[in-house]
Amino acid sequence: MDTILPHRSHYEKAATSAAGIGIAICLILSQNLIISAKDMRISSITGISQGLSYTREFPQYNEQLFEQEILEKYKNLEVADVEKGVKYVRMIKYYNQRPVRINIVEVAPGVNENLTVEPAVATEGRLASRTKISDIAKREQAIVAINGGYFKPQTGVPLGTLMIDKKVYTGPIYDRVAMGIFDKGFEMARVQMNASVETNIGGLKIDNVNQPRMLSVHTIVYTQDWGEYSPPSPRYGKQLVIEDGRLVRVSRERCKIPENGFVIVGAEKNLDTIIKAKRFKLKIRMNPEWKEVNHIISGGPYLVKDGEVFVDMTAQKLASVGGRNPRTAIGYTKDNNLIMLTADGREGASIGLTLTELANLMKELGCINAMNLDGGGSTVMYVNGQVVNKPAVWGGIPLSHTLVIKKVS
Repeated sequence: MDTILPHRSHYEKAATSAAGIGIAICLILSQNLIISAKDMRISSITGISQGLSYTREFPQYNEQLFEQEILEKYKNLEVADVEKGVKYVRMIKYYNQRPVRINIVEVAPGVNENLTVEPAVATEGRLASRTKISDIAKREQAIVAINGGYFKPQTGVPLGTLMIDKKVYTGPIYDRVAMGIFDKGFEMARVQMNASVETNIGGLKIDNVNQPRMLSVHTIVYTQDWGEYSPPSPRYGKQLVIEDGRLVRVSRERCKIPENGFVIVGAEKNLDTIIKAKRFKLKIRMNPEWKEVNHIISGGPYLVKDGEVFVDMTAQKLASVGGRNPRTAIGYTKDNNLIMLTADGREGASIGLTLTELANLMKELGCINAMNLDGGGSTVMYVNGQVVNKPAVWGGIPLSHTLVIKKVS
């Protein structure tokens, strides 16, 4: 697991993993997402797009064409059938005459309409949880799974944007890259979230949702997915408990999070501006505008953007994940085939990859957009009931969340 050690102006000590999304054409967009207090699901769209947004569509491939392309791309390599439209590939590449074990899954959703790609958390309905990839995969009846994005090691709470089945679990950190998963394709971009609590007497800016505190002056909303109770208030802070759109409690201590509501935690001077309001509604504005997005998983940094190697480690405040390490990455091709890759490291038989080496490899595999996920001890790949790479801990360490491939009827 890659570990990030921010100062007071950053997040608490965090092991990180995430997925990023590169988008070929993206102007400045805005979208207002009304989130119900109960489950944070998108219920309506009220914003107006100010630019161009689009979703790639899976090509109407046939299986024979996919087979031919795979044989050509992975010539002389060990290629196994996982499911119609899903191939598993093993390879060893050499860097400075030293080996790296690499495992790849390539998925062609256009070949098999019964395949779904989606994130999955360790424990449904609870972010503060970790479990091994095999447990998550078996629960989800997944045929393939890889570790997901960064997470707080002490609790398992994901660090960065996570949406599953249109439900917002967590907001972005440092606008890091994320991948949006649609019915008909994938998109990748650095994601921003501008949230607010709207009331009958005015609004209050919300800095994040279900994330560790960054600054004492930040205002953060916590839902039941965070856990039973909200975290402690910052110095000179307080908490507002909102249930069924009404303020039901004001406290300086941790509060129980209502099932049909949320808790606002922040500086007293900020929260006092809306404390006399009668009606409360959480609103989230997303940029870029991803219409009809089903899932979002984040990571960072970018590896490939618009067909070119692009490693923006410094811009995404990910300097600590550099060096030669075990790696996990995801990306997609011009035909919207999904590439999932792990590289083992930190041993003589497999030395791991630098981010630049990983980026070049993802481009070689045909990715037009690709991003890094959590690596190090978190790197793990599961195919058809077993872990196929060789993580330092047998079976892989307990994870916060994963990206899974499932076959549905």
